[in-house]
Amino acid sequence: MKKILTLVFVSVLGGAITLAAYKMFLEKNAIAADNTHTEQSFFVPAKYDAKATNLVNAKSPSFITAADKTVHAVVHVKNTAIISGPTTFEDLFFGRKTEHAQIGTGSGVIISPDGYIITNNHVIKGAKELSVTLNDNRIYDAKIIGADEKTDIALLKIDADGDLPYITFGDSDQAKIGEWVLAVGNPFNLTSTVTAGIISAKARNLSDNFSQSFIQTDAAVNPGNSGGALVDVNGNLIGITAAITSQTGSYIGYSFAVPSNIARKVVEDIMEYGDVQTGILGVTGRALDGVASEKLGVDDTEGFYIGSVEEDSGAEKAGIKTGDIIKKVDDVKITKFSDLSGYLTTKRPDDVVKVTVMRNSELKVMPVKLIKNIVAELPILGRVKNAKKEDLRKFKAQNGVKISQLDNQYAQNWRANGIEEGCIVTAINGVKVNSIEDAQKIVDNKSSDEPIRFEIINKDGQKENFFWR
Repeated sequence: MKKILTLVFVSVLGGAITLAAYKMFLEKNAIAADNTHTEQSFFVPAKYDAKATNLVNAKSPSFITAADKTVHAVVHVKNTAIISGPTTFEDLFFGRKTEHAQIGTGSGVIISPDGYIITNNHVIKGAKELSVTLNDNRIYDAKIIGADEKTDIALLKIDADGDLPYITFGDSDQAKIGEWVLAVGNPFNLTSTVTAGIISAKARNLSDNFSQSFIQTDAAVNPGNSGGALVDVNGNLIGITAAITSQTGSYIGYSFAVPSNIARKVVEDIMEYGDVQTGILGVTGRALDGVASEKLGVDDTEGFYIGSVEEDSGAEKAGIKTGDIIKKVDDVKITKFSDLSGYLTTKRPDDVVKVTVMRNSELKVMPVKLIKNIVAELPILGRVKNAKKEDLRKFKAQNGVKISQLDNQYAQNWRANGIEEGCIVTAINGVKVNSIEDAQKIVDNKSSDEPIRFEIINKDGQKENFFWR
């Protein structure tokens, strides 16, 4: 028994000595090693620098101020449209139309305390009735002040009881790729909802006409966000949400907004002039890339290559020539056509812009006065412009517009029938034409299944009619 107690005592004593030795000599080293491991996990620079950013204490961006300034100024827009239903045999027999109401929803942004609201044109298109629901659930009837299909912007007005919260415009040209932004809208018919992301790209184009210039962001946007606000971290409006790219119709990564500078200019034009005022340079051409540059035989792979300069345009008067490459307009770098079209969309006729072109490996800066659109694109025929008195006298015409460029696809057919550049179009679908505005209006008001008829004086001075279906 004594031997057992002695053995236990010796074992306890040995354990105590071992524990004391560990505490005295080893524990400090173990703690230091653990701290070292913790520091390395935060990706600090391999070379210690006291000035290096301490990522442990880095602050995440706060969107509280921006959200607080914007959620109450974003509204729900309800569009009730009357559409025709499928035609049945009975409808054909009795000569009737089946119509029913279709409801669409979107978002809008209050831009003034007296109730002006900006949204997308596609949100309010075809509206028979429009209503707006504020974030506090008050509902008002809305009227359309004006809309522009090209930029997808529309202006509404409600008459509310007292001043409304509103969002101020920011400068979308100053927005930077990588900058934090908030998307505020009404997805899924919810009240104002805020999502955050960054600007992924600028001057994005999503269509074949290359006239769009969207801000791209990865902030989550879903159906119902259309017409909502894209704001910076200070709560300033830098875009109007317009579209998403998706295989499912819902958010999967990228959304697109009309830049605020374009939206603001459209709204100002509607309020002041009743329609959108467009200033043009007066050039045609194509954006450069590796393939285009090789085909054209130029060294640059960025910029806008000028293929032709319109007669009597600001570009012609400023000395811009075919073969010049536009590299910059004012302070905006031009790498693709949407850079150029997007910036010019914010300008009006008579505005002067500084155009920087590359000519013979030398940069030249030329001030160009923008003009009103002097050409119109007519289907099948091509481009026409207002005819001068001498143009009309040449063909003994009392009225008409001059063909400035035949449609490439049909040019050979037109020339085979005696129609070439310089000939006069005197009427379209039986309506006399005096200007490109007349011509454009007739074509725009034509139904999709209606044939088009051109009355043209050919190169021999004979008046002919051409039908196209």
